[in-house]
Amino acid sequence: MTRKKINVLGMEFDYYNAYDLMKALRGKINRGKKTFLVTANPEIVMYARKDEEYREILKDADYVIADGTGVILGSKMLGTPLPERVAGYDLMCSLLEAGSREGWSAYFLGAKKEVVEKAVDTVHVKYKGLKVAGYHDGYFKNSDAIVAEIKAAKPDLIFVAVGFPRQEKWIYEHMGEFEKGLFIGVGGSFDVLAGTVKRAPELWQRVHAEWLYRLLQEPKRWKRMLVLPQFVVEVAKARVLRKK
Repeated sequence: MTRKKINVLGMEFDYYNAYDLMKALRGKINRGKKTFLVTANPEIVMYARKDEEYREILKDADYVIADGTGVILGSKMLGTPLPERVAGYDLMCSLLEAGSREGWSAYFLGAKKEVVEKAVDTVHVKYKGLKVAGYHDGYFKNSDAIVAEIKAAKPDLIFVAVGFPRQEKWIYEHMGEFEKGLFIGVGGSFDVLAGTVKRAPELWQRVHAEWLYRLLQEPKRWKRMLVLPQFVVEVAKARVLRKK
């Protein structure tokens, strides 16, 4: 059956809520089906519009999921609303929780050495049934040893937290060397899992202001936030063109 897709500024998003997505992923993982999933926010959409190589990589992904209130807003403005935002961090935690119940294994690649170590410590405590197949920080140039370690461990989950576009490019470049696994880029999620960065309180999330909370925590991100109004402007232009 062909999955429903929603086009937002040239990027095809899969029409999934969190529950149905987890159901689909659980089946693929338990069958040992190799899968590449991208959680895309407005920054990623805008970057893909100007980077052809990156755009083609995302087209090759098995799933592209809306991670960002802006993407949900954009889909509504275009008259083709996506069901809900599926935050990358929340999806990672849901996978870890499912993995703890199912006895899956996971590999963690990215962040600073002390951060990924703290994140793995948290996993050992919070998700006791999950096997940690290995981990490595994101500060590497040659990844041959990392690839060899993952190939030998054959984890069910491979979380790559080196930021976009690097994480998706790394997955695309090396995925063919592995037998199985769900590969997903999770950006700064290890920092939140490790406790070095705080997730926005639930109230901020409910009013769609998580981006503002993150900006207040990390003011140096302000330049990255400039893409949000640009995204809205481009969606508005696309909306006008659709009505013609």
